[in-house]
Amino acid sequence: MLKSLRARLLAFLLLAILLAGGVQAVVTYRTALKEADTIFDYHMQQMALSLRAGLPPSATVQGLGGGEQNFEFIVQVWSLDGRRIFESAEDALLPQLAVLGFTEVRARGTEYRVFSMQTRGQVIQVAQDLEPRRRMAGALAWRTVAPVALMAPLLMLVVGWVVGSSLQPVARVRAQVAARQPDDLSPVSADGLPEEVAPLVDELNLLFERVRRAFEAQQHFVADAAHELRSPLAALKLQVQGLRRAGGVEDGAAREQAVQRLNAGIDRATRLVEQLLVLARQEARATGGTPAAAVDLLALVREAVEDALPAAAARRIDLGLTQADVAVLSGHADALRMLLRNLIDNALKYTPEGGQVDVSLQALPQGGAQVTVQDSGPGLPAAERERVLDRFYRAPGSEAGGSGLGLAIVRTVAQLHGAKLTLDEAPQLGGLRVRVELPKT
Repeated sequence: MLKSLRARLLAFLLLAILLAGGVQAVVTYRTALKEADTIFDYHMQQMALSLRAGLPPSATVQGLGGGEQNFEFIVQVWSLDGRRIFESAEDALLPQLAVLGFTEVRARGTEYRVFSMQTRGQVIQVAQDLEPRRRMAGALAWRTVAPVALMAPLLMLVVGWVVGSSLQPVARVRAQVAARQPDDLSPVSADGLPEEVAPLVDELNLLFERVRRAFEAQQHFVADAAHELRSPLAALKLQVQGLRRAGGVEDGAAREQAVQRLNAGIDRATRLVEQLLVLARQEARATGGTPAAAVDLLALVREAVEDALPAAAARRIDLGLTQADVAVLSGHADALRMLLRNLIDNALKYTPEGGQVDVSLQALPQGGAQVTVQDSGPGLPAAERERVLDRFYRAPGSEAGGSGLGLAIVRTVAQLHGAKLTLDEAPQLGGLRVRVELPKT
């Protein structure tokens, strides 16, 4: 198999030229042979008609041609009782034929074209060797194919030059990719590329863009995680030191308080690490192009509400599903489950005891669905609603110990699904309302 595009094109072109030349030679040969048969058959017939009067033919009857071409006719005359009464060539010895008209016979290893005609007292036969006809048709076919054969090398050179010049942009792109540094993920220039190659470069640029976003997300994640983990780890260190000091005190209440603070610090650090891992996983999905699957959104919403009921009951919060439309969408079930859990947990966290949290799932007329979570908490000022979606941002008055990652995870999952995320005031409960509008596909 030829791996070079240029060699492959040249090989196919040569085969195409040879095939076309062969077909043309065959067609030309058959056409020339048919025309020669028509011409010579006419002259054979005319010669036989000229002998009907019984005129004595010459010893050698010449046909068409001259010089090197000698299309000699052979004449034989037979009586009606089967006696040969005349022949123009003694070595031919054509058999007596009862079939009148044109036919082909072999005599002494030679194939003849014979025309037989019966008059009142004799049978006249005019014959011609078929080889001169074939030589003439072959010569005509060769004269037709010879220019094509002579032009084939020139055509191959022209095609080689055209292919080489057409592939110059491809070689330029290859040189660009080979010369760049490992961390250079800038787009490759597609200027001057053929239409067949340009889509490949476009897809390569899209791949570079996805890898670049993944690298940037990883760098931001590592930087933010290092910054955010510094504070809880320092707090844990202080609490361990406080526990050590309390260990030498006889007051058991002080030691128990130190242990509780240490446990709370460990819980906050564990929660932060879990949310960091969840955020990293969702960002990897968003930049990695993980394939989606059919998701029963209603089942996920019911599951999220049921999982949050114990926490809501512990604080006497009225948590309920106010609307539950059937919605099956294309998406990632684990990611959507995390989105719903974070929305409900965030609403429960900022809703005072005895408050209310409503969850609804509404099927949209144009396809898709909208998930709404609203609470009776303090809400958010309009200026803070966009900023709380950033990682590690805590709005003024937020609950102590929060990581600032809950709504950031919600935004990442929404971006993964191409959903529209809206934060505004809950018109019925007065707190915060979060709406996630998920497209059909």
